[in-house]
Amino acid sequence: MSVVENKKWDVVALGELLIDFTENGISAQGNPLFEANPGGAPCNVLAMLEKLNRKTAFIGKVGKDAFGEQLKSALVETGIDVTGLCMDEKVHTTLALVHTLPGGDRDFSFYREPGADMMLTEEEVSDKLLADTKIFHFGTLSMTHEGVRRATRKAIALAKQNGALLSFDPNLRPPLWSSMELAREQVLYGLCHCDILKISDNEIQWLTGKEDFDEGVCWIRALCPDISLILLSMGRDGSRAYYKDLMVEVPAFLQENTIETTGAGDTFCGCMLDFVCRQGLKELDEEQLTKALQFANAAASFVTTRKGALRVMPKRAEVEALLKVRIS
Repeated sequence: MSVVENKKWDVVALGELLIDFTENGISAQGNPLFEANPGGAPCNVLAMLEKLNRKTAFIGKVGKDAFGEQLKSALVETGIDVTGLCMDEKVHTTLALVHTLPGGDRDFSFYREPGADMMLTEEEVSDKLLADTKIFHFGTLSMTHEGVRRATRKAIALAKQNGALLSFDPNLRPPLWSSMELAREQVLYGLCHCDILKISDNEIQWLTGKEDFDEGVCWIRALCPDISLILLSMGRDGSRAYYKDLMVEVPAFLQENTIETTGAGDTFCGCMLDFVCRQGLKELDEEQLTKALQFANAAASFVTTRKGALRVMPKRAEVEALLKVRIS
């Protein structure tokens, strides 16, 4: 499939925008300190795209409170269009505590019962944005509850109706689901309504029951044959792209000064959507996919050395400089 030209936006995303409270040292009294970082996977993806000079817009909801204002300001500062951002006067902005585990992985605790992001309604979804984008990106945090699920499905239908490519990242967060059976049902819905799938190693194993990634991809393709490009992120083991009969694998760019992995997968996803904006999904070859994965892996490695994600995405020049050193 080719990217529809003559659209105002390169990528429009819908989903959660929240505060990630990330650990940042110990106080003089011996208490853990947390930094209030702007977060949420869809906007992290858009922030990376903005660094690559793409035009992006966000659809979602925050509370009309101090944290909501902080998040709106962060999007404006980053360059993401906020005309699709709603502010709820009755429900507070969603918060997440991010605990870093040994090795840099994370454990999330959410304050979201309810949170503003899950209160987005069908009527608040911007038809105008979805009619004028090349790619629409979504995940499953906007599918955990019935109201926002309907809003997400409306957005999917509108984007498809207007010729956009659909990009899906499950971004599974088990604590937010009433049951993993419901989570699985919604992930399968997303799979069968996308052209581009970005999925992590643990997600594909959970979903398919296959330990072998190639077998997992075959399982997905048998169920949803219309997915053109499957992107698999494997953390320290790098990433893969599955396209037609091709499987391309590229190792990770490991950094000595890695702090945590928050936003690394979103950074990777943003870079690959930039690649699709340039190349489309028709007649991709091994060389193109290899270069795209190398760039995306290198960009993701930068974010692991920085606190937060949305405000600290790397510039193209930084990524290219790293590639020149590592690959030459």
